[in-house]
Amino acid sequence: MNKPYLALVTLLAFSAYTAWSMAIAEQSLIAFGLELMSRPDTAQVVIDLYLLGSMACIWMYRDARAKGRSLFSILPYLLLTAVFVSIGPLLYLVVEGFCRERLSETRV
Repeated sequence: MNKPYLALVTLLAFSAYTAWSMAIAEQSLIAFGLELMSRPDTAQVVIDLYLLGSMACIWMYRDARAKGRSLFSILPYLLLTAVFVSIGPLLYLVVEGFCRERLSETRV
């Protein structure tokens, strides 16, 4: 029994916080991103975050291909990663974890 409850709780909490912070934000997500990229210190953090997001996208792609899935099947996760970085991989972990558990239950 290896269900991804920790990933699910993290996904729900972080998604709720993201929705709340976007709802009260005084500027758009794009304006905020451009402001972050205008200074070297905050740009470094953004670049680091997107490098990690890129590695997560590569991992999701390779994992899906190893399971015989197409690029199209993970496109929503990749798009979420491009916009919200952490939410795409977290959702992938949750969905894959529960699917894996369901598959192992049906094989028993």
